[in-house]
Amino acid sequence: MKKQIANWGNYPAIEADEASFVFDDQLNNLIRKGESFIARGNGRCYGDASLSERTISTLKYDKILSFDKENGIFECQSGITLDQVLTVIVPAGWFLPVTPGTKFITIGGGLASDVHGKNHHVDGSISNHVIEMDVVLASDEVITCSPDNCPDLFEATLGGMGLTGVISRVKIRLKKIETSMIRQKQVKAANLQELIGLFEAYKDYTYSVAWIDCLKKGTHFGRSILMLGEHATVDDLAGVQKNDPLKLPKNKQITFPFNLPSWVLNKFSVKAFNFLYYTKNFKKEINNIVSYEPFFYPLDAILHWNRMYGKAGFVQYQFVLPLDAGQGLIEILERIADEGLGSFLAVLKVFGKQESIISFPKEGYTLALDFPVRKGLLTFLDELDRLVLKYHGRLYMSKDARMKPEMLVAGYPELEKFKAIIKKYNPEGKIRSVQSDRLLLTSCS
Repeated sequence: MKKQIANWGNYPAIEADEASFVFDDQLNNLIRKGESFIARGNGRCYGDASLSERTISTLKYDKILSFDKENGIFECQSGITLDQVLTVIVPAGWFLPVTPGTKFITIGGGLASDVHGKNHHVDGSISNHVIEMDVVLASDEVITCSPDNCPDLFEATLGGMGLTGVISRVKIRLKKIETSMIRQKQVKAANLQELIGLFEAYKDYTYSVAWIDCLKKGTHFGRSILMLGEHATVDDLAGVQKNDPLKLPKNKQITFPFNLPSWVLNKFSVKAFNFLYYTKNFKKEINNIVSYEPFFYPLDAILHWNRMYGKAGFVQYQFVLPLDAGQGLIEILERIADEGLGSFLAVLKVFGKQESIISFPKEGYTLALDFPVRKGLLTFLDELDRLVLKYHGRLYMSKDARMKPEMLVAGYPELEKFKAIIKKYNPEGKIRSVQSDRLLLTSCS
């Protein structure tokens, strides 16, 4: 029976048949069927990467298989969410080596996107910490791959948007922690130039991310708040916290109850929000101890926050530019300010070096912005694409809902190698998505 599905941006939405499985033989039976399909986790990628007329949901395939608490080696099925993993590993003194801005993604989805976090400049993306994984091919053959075994499949699956096969089992290395708390520093930057200087000054911090006011012009163009963090030690804590340093945070959540009317989000409401967000920090610098929840996952406290963008949905636009392309960052932010399409959530991070076939990160600055879907948006984003390419950047497929094939070709120099690996392990293009067909990765054209 068909139903309408969409990912987190609620754009695009399609009619699809969705099946799920609990056991390996059920997955094999689903794959043996003649129809094409794509695996889908919790639908928290933003665009159309996990959309297809037939999807296979991994959400019921969510068991922990082993946990070596001495060495921090965690093995699980691919449908388990980061939220479920954290409830087990944090009390044992371990943390995820890399985490994106939501804990509600699946492990399999995180690997298919090769997710990065606030610590990429130190720890790289999640692919750096995967020991091995099982991938079920379109032929229903299961291959255990690692950096040493079937390395082409291993590397093309990490960041490959699920096109090489269905990730079923994962074994990763965790990060040792003493407490569940974060030692946080927040520093206000008056403009973009000061922010870039602060990133450099605090480059030794493990975690760093900045919120940017992308509508402010003049001398305060690009005013920002830089947020830095380190895992707190027991000595950093006091009182009750020190008595139970690995205590899980309380699950405090509210629900965004309905889709906002489209007219609510406009340059005036965004400007008002940005003013309040920037001025909430009265001091130039704030230092405190916080739970890992608000530091890593601030928006997860609001269930269905994507409804704020209305029924039409939104597009997240994330790009990376080389470190020496500061002028490109300025030009792109100026165009956004001129267009009045500012985003509430404009987030800037620094990437370290990374060499890979298809993963998004490369050394430079990455900026992510949310734009509500409305008339003229896609044309404007095409214009931003041209600026990204002018400064030798590229877009993140996990966030993409509208990129043109030539943009992908220009941004990913190893694309032909990636296509060849897809052809090797998925020769008939049976595993495919709306995105992969749009980008000519699996289409017959």
